[in-house]
Amino acid sequence: MKIAITTASGQLGSAIIKSLVSEIGNENVIGIARTPSKAIHLNIEIRKGDYNSKADFDTALQGVDVVLLVSGMDAPDHRIGQHCNVINAAKEAGVRKIVYTSIIGKEGSSSFDAIVQSNRQTEKDIQESGLEWAIGRNGLYIEPDVEYIEQYQKDGKIANCASTGLCSYTTRAELAFAYTQMTLNDNRNGKIFNLAGGAISQQQLTNYLNQAFATHLFYEEMSQEDYLAFQQKANGEFLGTIIAGIYTKIRNGEFHIDSNFKEAAGRNHIAWDEYFRDLKS
Repeated sequence: MKIAITTASGQLGSAIIKSLVSEIGNENVIGIARTPSKAIHLNIEIRKGDYNSKADFDTALQGVDVVLLVSGMDAPDHRIGQHCNVINAAKEAGVRKIVYTSIIGKEGSSSFDAIVQSNRQTEKDIQESGLEWAIGRNGLYIEPDVEYIEQYQKDGKIANCASTGLCSYTTRAELAFAYTQMTLNDNRNGKIFNLAGGAISQQQLTNYLNQAFATHLFYEEMSQEDYLAFQQKANGEFLGTIIAGIYTKIRNGEFHIDSNFKEAAGRNHIAWDEYFRDLKS
């Protein structure tokens, strides 16, 4: 069985590739990347695939049994058509099954909702494709907060507008394991899985970071207006608005979901006590 993974050079795509290779060997895994040279370190066959080019995927998906479609990072109004390029090429190339990495998120009215809605449309397009399918809805990655620890230390705090809202976080390593099982096991077909660990608040996240890195951070709640202005100044209008929308959804409880991780992966998601204890050690 030949399995292809899109955005092979990205962090999630490469994590899934490494997990699959450990299960079925590198000869059975194909990476697809917009810039193939950025993925050659993965030691598998790499094919060119730009989401804007269906022709790329007409070629890249030849001889592929299952394609794992990692959600694109373009603006929401572009993603739907880009994903359709992959779906339509998969149908024409005789691909049997599509696995899609979507995102959690209850319906709301934040500036992040357009991204959630575009992912829901791709989910629908896959379900109506006539192919076998399995869909994961990823929790928010916890790694960006870990990687931001030096800036948090400089600031002495974590500040955002999430307030006491609970967020269902996950890690790329946990997602990679779950998607490997969803790809290899057809008893996951026809199902949508919420892939996340236990939901935690920003105060709990702050406490975990303090334990892991021996810091003395505190959590500061900002108003939604002030946080939006801060993010737009720091990251520009588009990205700043998206980031602020994420924390508004956390505030509103829209990223607090019941997880189906065990059903997808065959084991429980790592507990946050264990994850941060491992970081400390």
